[in-house]
Amino acid sequence: MISNPVLTAACPECAGEVPLQNVLVGEIVYCPDCSAELEVLNLEQPELGLAPEVAEDWGE
Repeated sequence: MISNPVLTAACPECAGEVPLQNVLVGEIVYCPDCSAELEVLNLEQPELGLAPEVAEDWGE
């Protein structure tokens, strides 16, 4: 039986390894080392970026 290796990407905050299992591009994941909120940018060459801050919507 062939098992799929778990993809990992480096956290842009602390350079720790973040596992990327069953995720899609654009999803938010958390770094297990520093708890940074990260966005999955690419899965073919695993890449993470800091998640964008959510701005408040005042109904404008």
